[in-house]
Amino acid sequence: MSQDYIKVFSGSSIEILPLREALEAENIIPVIKDRAESARLAGFGALPNFQEIFVHKDELERAQKLIADHTDEGIA
Repeated sequence: MSQDYIKVFSGSSIEILPLREALEAENIIPVIKDRAESARLAGFGALPNFQEIFVHKDELERAQKLIADHTDEGIA
């Protein structure tokens, strides 16, 4: 992943979906990385149901605030 993108959250797909929708509603374009799906497609095993959200460094501050507002612990 490009160094212009920074991980702002990781968790289950159930946690990721509403955060992705909230980010997109604020015109922040998240990149969702699903290691389990990537591993499955490559023929390897991985822990299921674990994803990460990355945002461009120019959108980092806004994304962190939005995620903190939508989660109990803020940035994971």
